Amino acid sequence: MNGTPPPSTGRPGRTGQPGRIAPAGQPTPDDTTPDHTAQDRPGRATEPGVPGYSGADLERWEPEPDKRPGRTAFQRDRARLLHSAALRRLAGKTQVVTPGVSGQAWDASPRTRLTHSLECAQVGRELGAALGCDPDLVEVACLAHDLGHPPFGHNGERALNEIAQPCGGFEGNAQSLRLLTRIEPKRFRADPETGEPTSVGLNLTRAALDAATKYPWPRGGHPTDPASPKCGVYADDLPVFHWLRQDAPPTATCFEAQVMDWSDDVAYSVHDVEDGLHAGHLDPAMLLAEPERREIFAVAASRYAPGADPAELAEALDRLLDQEWWPHGYDGSALAQARLKDATSQLIGRFCQAAEEATRAAYGTGRLTRYAATLVVPGPVRLECAVLKAVADRYVMQRPDQERLRAEQRVVIAELAEALIARAPHGLDPQFRALFATATSDGDDAAGLRVIVDQIASLTDASARSLRARLATPR
Repeated sequence: MNGTPPPSTGRPGRTGQPGRIAPAGQPTPDDTTPDHTAQDRPGRATEPGVPGYSGADLERWEPEPDKRPGRTAFQRDRARLLHSAALRRLAGKTQVVTPGVSGQAWDASPRTRLTHSLECAQVGRELGAALGCDPDLVEVACLAHDLGHPPFGHNGERALNEIAQPCGGFEGNAQSLRLLTRIEPKRFRADPETGEPTSVGLNLTRAALDAATKYPWPRGGHPTDPASPKCGVYADDLPVFHWLRQDAPPTATCFEAQVMDWSDDVAYSVHDVEDGLHAGHLDPAMLLAEPERREIFAVAASRYAPGADPAELAEALDRLLDQEWWPHGYDGSALAQARLKDATSQLIGRFCQAAEEATRAAYGTGRLTRYAATLVVPGPVRLECAVLKAVADRYVMQRPDQERLRAEQRVVIAELAEALIARAPHGLDPQFRALFATATSDGDDAAGLRVIVDQIASLTDASARSLRARLATPR
């Protein structure tokens, strides 16, 4: 499946030679000419070449000229993400602390999915550049990694997955790919069979789509756990998935996607703890006390570091507590805020520097891109990151008021889906109304349900509640 292009659809851009994947530490033929351009090749990009990347990496699903010559393909990709409505909507989706729920006078505005994505992109851009990746490409992957999150984050994802079972389930990462290649309106092409205009989403490059794919397999295709719900593509998005995975090793993530994934882990593990302190949910002194530590280690071993020994986790936490910059108290003063911000910077630097040094020790000083290397993160550093995730989980996400809130959020999603299923196309945005009409024209209920799920997933927390309230009003 992976590595084999789909049958030709008669579209231009499918006749170019596959991008070659060089052995670790070795350049592809295009790497030797940094000023190489891919002009005069059918379906190839016309932007300046990018060192370390082949012409196939720069291809787009639908070929298109640049509107302002001189930009690289990845600079164009980055601009498209930054200007997308999907990225803006992340501002209305909660990260971990819900705005306005803290009683602390010093509660700074907590992070949203948007601010998290921007911080992840900053971390990834610098780490990727240090390892030889194109920084714009890594930033694109980081900006795109959470686009498919529905209202209410992972809680909404679980609720939508239950609703979407008749059409193949719901997975945030697969939804991100669907959004990038189909839902977000930017570029259209004529359908090869009907001639009707069909969206190809943002029409990003092959390398960008691959870099944003954390789980490069369909549902049931997990390389070690077929029962895992984690996947990166729905069944009806497989054609573009096969295209973007051209010549890629089956189920392997590219190097840029690995940098994105680690940057995501670093950003949210550190910043979720920071937000927990700001909101008054976490007292640093608790990290020194039993049985609190045992609870933290139990969460870490069950969710973030499967199989880890409690003694290893204790050592990881103590290494962090022993640092001179670790915040052992927090009172919301300007000095405390500055010290906390310094601690977050120190932690990010610690985690990224460890990955950079270990990866360079394994692969040398050359440019590392695509499938030429694997990101190396030392085990002790992964455990430190896992412990921070567990701290945020234990003191923020497991609060009783949060569970009540999550239960109410699941009701919102369930009632919203029930109303849309009963009344569609009424209640759908114009974009999804048209897609619903097309999907159900031949009586395909599963295709219609997928459109309804796409509509719900596109909503912010507030717009989901608002639409549920409007649909509850008699017509």
